[in-house]
Amino acid sequence: MKSLYHIFKDKGYTRRDFLRSAFLITSILGLHHSLMGDVVRALETKPKPTLVWLTFQSCLGCTQSFIKSTSIMPADVLLDYLSLRYHQAFMSSSGYRAEMLKKEIMEKQKGQYILVVEGSLSSVKKGAYCTVAGRSGVEVLKELAEHAGLVVAMGSCATWGGLPGAHPNPTDAVSLSAVLEGKRIVNLPGCPPIGDVMVSILTGFAITGKVPDLDSLGRPKTFYGQTIHDRCYRRPFYNAGQFVDSFDAEDAIKGYCLYKLGCKGPITRNTCATMRWNGGLSFPIQSGHPCFGCSEPGFWDRGMVYTPLSVVEGGFGIKEAVVGVAVGTALGAGMAYLNKKTDRG
Repeated sequence: MKSLYHIFKDKGYTRRDFLRSAFLITSILGLHHSLMGDVVRALETKPKPTLVWLTFQSCLGCTQSFIKSTSIMPADVLLDYLSLRYHQAFMSSSGYRAEMLKKEIMEKQKGQYILVVEGSLSSVKKGAYCTVAGRSGVEVLKELAEHAGLVVAMGSCATWGGLPGAHPNPTDAVSLSAVLEGKRIVNLPGCPPIGDVMVSILTGFAITGKVPDLDSLGRPKTFYGQTIHDRCYRRPFYNAGQFVDSFDAEDAIKGYCLYKLGCKGPITRNTCATMRWNGGLSFPIQSGHPCFGCSEPGFWDRGMVYTPLSVVEGGFGIKEAVVGVAVGTALGAGMAYLNKKTDRG
């Protein structure tokens, strides 16, 4: 099987293009620059990793985000390097042939393939609401997870239950970790997660063979170690007490802070403000819309989308919207409380 370097070469890209991708991978994974030589050698010699990508109760938004990741490597190289051997939406095989391919991967690449799971699992009526080839999603998942080298819960549906698990949750949708108890899982929440984050984690495992450092919720600290508020380019406006009061206000054009419009950035851990979506093009706050907090557990049930955090469910005990220093004090207390449950990294 070809290495990443040979795929770059076959596609007509230069050695410089390859080294640029190696540099980005080294940097994004948080590796010391002295290790770039090791990363380059690994990408030159190690065969491309095999992915088995299962989709359950999902909208395929995570898949879309993944294939539109273009910051680390060109799309035509990406889909050749991270070999999607099994993915219902992409592979040409179907029915019996598709199931035989999956069985072949499990037998011949035991302990080597990467299992990616998109979507939540249904746990009621023996999984009748989510079946694959006549078998429940739970049964299919457990079989593949047993011999996978790495298991990744891709997106908020797989990590927390997501939209299918929102009230009233008619299918009794549950997360991946609820089904695979005791199994180490890398959680990449987001609706959808950032494509470059997905690629970084999968490529990093292919290079090092190791699981990244995770916080107490199973999220890579490199990408989920800080809140969006910590890294947001609108933070100076927040500190100055300059907020947008409505979407059609002049302050919105000036790019003031979106806190009063319900931005959940202060309690949402993700790297949106620095890596962004669609090849680093943009993220919701940059587009003029407050953060939904989609990478946090239960974000669909939080409600009050455009209500400031200071009044949502009491906002850490505050009953009225406040600004400036008072907001910072309230959120500081709330984040201190959250930090007791989650490693900051």
